[in-house]
Amino acid sequence: MRRENQSSVSEFLLLGLPIWPEQQGMFFTLFLGVYLTTVLGNLLILLLIRLDARLHTPMYFFLSHLALTDVSFSSVTVPKMLINMQTQHQSISYVGCVTQTYFFLFFTDLDDFLLTSMAYDRYVAICHPLHYSTVMGQGLCTLLVTVSWILSCASALCHTLLLTQMSFCADHSIPHFFCDLDALLKLSCSDTSLNKLAIFTVGVAVIVLPLVCILISYGRIGATILKVPSTKGICKALSTCGSHLSVVFLFYGTIIGLYTLPSSSTSNDKNIIASVMYTAVTPMLNPFIYSLRNREMKGALGRLSRREIFFSKFS
Repeated sequence: MRRENQSSVSEFLLLGLPIWPEQQGMFFTLFLGVYLTTVLGNLLILLLIRLDARLHTPMYFFLSHLALTDVSFSSVTVPKMLINMQTQHQSISYVGCVTQTYFFLFFTDLDDFLLTSMAYDRYVAICHPLHYSTVMGQGLCTLLVTVSWILSCASALCHTLLLTQMSFCADHSIPHFFCDLDALLKLSCSDTSLNKLAIFTVGVAVIVLPLVCILISYGRIGATILKVPSTKGICKALSTCGSHLSVVFLFYGTIIGLYTLPSSSTSNDKNIIASVMYTAVTPMLNPFIYSLRNREMKGALGRLSRREIFFSKFS
């Protein structure tokens, strides 16, 4: 197979979703609806948290950053996929592909770190309620978010810089709907051992360790809940964690399912479906999970609706 220098690569070809051409219109409409719901739902969460003073707490501070991350995460891949489906022009420039890979990795890691920060917030709130306001001060919350952004940036930059050093073979077709790092490694003519080592080591740092921290936090929360004598107290503690736990299961469930599937050509379609789940579906479901399972969010939405009705009466 002919070897080409990396600098000569001008574009890649995204093969897209494994669907028939006659199904393009239906899936375009479906994913356009999913994307618009994701954007509008998460922007609504941001608006509620911004306008309602009762939501100016550490939990909702993290939630606002999670909502912003979900909008950005979905926007990295879905709009390009929709454009390709509509125009049948499946190419993406080399620079565009590298940029998409960077921001995909960045927002994936940021989502992970924010979920970990939210788990720690719930741990302090339930296991150390008397010290909650002291521990989870504005300084610590800002520090946790800042560190999350810095670590996510460093992780994505590490993989992206290694990616730019790779040479690619004559075939530039990516069997995916976005520039997936694993798919790009399979197209490379270079030695990818360093890239794979980085994926393993950085993956442990940004995926496995945060998951362990989340499990430890909820293990301690579970132990504390079991000590609560009243059923009402247990229900109250569970209600504060239910939304976050649902999002954690969705996020990690799809990622674990994706990376534990056997690596073969027959599993590529399953990989793409799993990728659709955590790049498009999960960010869309998060606003519904937090609005339907959270009394404070439902209350804020009700107050916002009454405010709009009130103003409409006098307009």
